[in-house]
Amino acid sequence: MSDNFRAALLMILSMALFALEDAFIKLLTLHLPISQILMTSGFLGALLFSLRMVRRGQRLWSRALLRPALVIRNLGEAIGAVGFVAALALGEMATAAAILQLLPLTIMMGAALFLGEKVGWRRWISVAIGFAGMLLILRPGTEAFQPAALWALLSVAALTMRDLATRRIATEIPSDLLSAAAYASIVPAGFLLAVTAGQAPVNPSVADWAYLAGMVLFGVFGYSALVTSTRIGEAAAVAPFRYSRLAFALIVAVVFFSERPDAPTLIGAALIAASGCYAMWREARLREASPQPPDGMVRRGEP
Repeated sequence: MSDNFRAALLMILSMALFALEDAFIKLLTLHLPISQILMTSGFLGALLFSLRMVRRGQRLWSRALLRPALVIRNLGEAIGAVGFVAALALGEMATAAAILQLLPLTIMMGAALFLGEKVGWRRWISVAIGFAGMLLILRPGTEAFQPAALWALLSVAALTMRDLATRRIATEIPSDLLSAAAYASIVPAGFLLAVTAGQAPVNPSVADWAYLAGMVLFGVFGYSALVTSTRIGEAAAVAPFRYSRLAFALIVAVVFFSERPDAPTLIGAALIAASGCYAMWREARLREASPQPPDGMVRRGEP
């Protein structure tokens, strides 16, 4: 089994785990307020990564966490989490998952506009096609328009900010520290939402605790599989398999939540996936052809 083949399998596994994590989040939104889900998931995720850092002998605090790029990254993480959980709670999982797949395209667009990265006409066309797919899903001004989907767009914008800031972070900062800080940033975001929206905490049932455990465990294992995949495989060979998450999300939405995405939603999702696959494949090929990354792009963003 080649490294690329193993990396592709790990990437598919990672995307399946992330889709199941989303399913647990949606199940939790049926019984718990969004703010409580955010605070609990943020605390548990930060705790797990902190324990792993302790086991590896890494420091739990660094003054680097106060640098502007880290602050912006964590702010994007917190807002992105609020937007995506709200999209799952108020709308359909299939719609939220499809819109989230715009992220590779918006990151590429943001890198061109704000970081000075060169983007050729082929990738700009892929961005245009991806946004056309998004409009097919949203269909603003029609009866099919779902206002809850705007929360997913907010999540995409915030996560784009997160990943662009990540590219300005020095490589000597451990990934586990970045991940622990990102999860920790979700806790105050959830608290602020609870105060502003007047969301009182609810005592979780036994099933809710099981959903919380599943959400955190599937998320952490999915992240670990993703990191391993990107380390052992070539970017051009592995990147397109990220879009398997959309297929898994659609299956979960149909089987477990009885959602029935209509034809325009499926066509829009297919356009986003196809354009994103091409854009990521094209970017990976260009990176392999250039021995030196563009200025400032010292670390790729984490999905």
